[in-house]
Amino acid sequence: MDPAKPSQELLRSLTDEHVLRALMRRRLLTRAELSTETGISKPTAGESVRRLTAAGLVVDTGRRTPGGRGRGRVGSYYSLAPDVGTALAVSIAPEGVVAECHNAYGDLMARAQEPVGRPAQPDDVTAALARAVDRARQLAGEQPEAGTVHGSPSNGVDPPIRAASPGPKPRLAVVSAADPVDRQTGRLLQLPDAPFLLGEIDPVAVLAGRVDGPVYVDNDVNWAAEAEWAAAPVDDFAYVYLDEGLGCAIVSDGQVRRGHRGVAGEVAHLITVGPGGRAMPLIQVFGELGLRRAASTAIDVGRVLEERPPAVVTAVGGLIAALATLIDPERVVIGGRWGLQLIDLIDQEVACSPRPVPVRAANVQYEPALAGARTDAVQRLRELIVGR
Repeated sequence: MDPAKPSQELLRSLTDEHVLRALMRRRLLTRAELSTETGISKPTAGESVRRLTAAGLVVDTGRRTPGGRGRGRVGSYYSLAPDVGTALAVSIAPEGVVAECHNAYGDLMARAQEPVGRPAQPDDVTAALARAVDRARQLAGEQPEAGTVHGSPSNGVDPPIRAASPGPKPRLAVVSAADPVDRQTGRLLQLPDAPFLLGEIDPVAVLAGRVDGPVYVDNDVNWAAEAEWAAAPVDDFAYVYLDEGLGCAIVSDGQVRRGHRGVAGEVAHLITVGPGGRAMPLIQVFGELGLRRAASTAIDVGRVLEERPPAVVTAVGGLIAALATLIDPERVVIGGRWGLQLIDLIDQEVACSPRPVPVRAANVQYEPALAGARTDAVQRLRELIVGR
């Protein structure tokens, strides 16, 4: 065989991939439509459908095109098999734990939410994570009618899980956590002055028996940056999150840079300008100004928005000046509740610095971290299906 020519097996594999991806985009297609959508011949599309049906990845839905009386032959509509699997997207944050089940089309099949206390204790967060995931799996397994989604009631707290089976295991999970994440193990790490979790938990261990595949864990600001890049692709930017906690994601050459341990971008301890012109860690500025929540290092967002203290704007300006010097971003994206509200003041401060850089509000402002994790989970699920 000429080594320059692809093998028949490779050609079939590529054809099957095109057919699967076309069904992921369009959901229902006949063989003729698959041929048009993928650019492959009708006989080749038909052979691919037969292979994928035999492999359990594609099914005949039973729906037919109109035929006869000059309309041509009746065509069968095909779709992905219902049991090709789901993906789990999870958010662990001060607002609570959210677990979502998604199918390969990107549809939300179920959503469950569990509250967490303040301050968050590792055992409580671990239990909330397990409950939310089990509830989401159970709801997804109940297969709601078309056009409906199982989810949390309006009060945001799910009813107790019934004794019924939690449903099929998702094929993978992607977890966003409002804490530093060890990139080697997926454990949440406690750093000094951490505003959320007082201790460490291991989401990978919690989900190991609940997911039929890998568990990917990353910091919430990194996922928010991924969502931002998807909404407005810029290859070099810094995403600065200013809310109860302080965080930063560094995107260079289109990739989030996580550092050796995965804790790159933890800017709370970056030295900046504090009250009276004194140099101090960024998080200390809020302590000096009395802007922390009671018995916590979490920032009191309400007071920051009410007082709009110039010293906070100056401190953030110092942070951004340091980022501009070190990583040379095309822009700095601001997220978080008080960051978005004070963005005009921050922009004015940065414009006067020796290294001014454009400051922009985040495009994705509703659950940005979960949005990033959700997109990644669906993409990974699709790759698993294609790889199979």
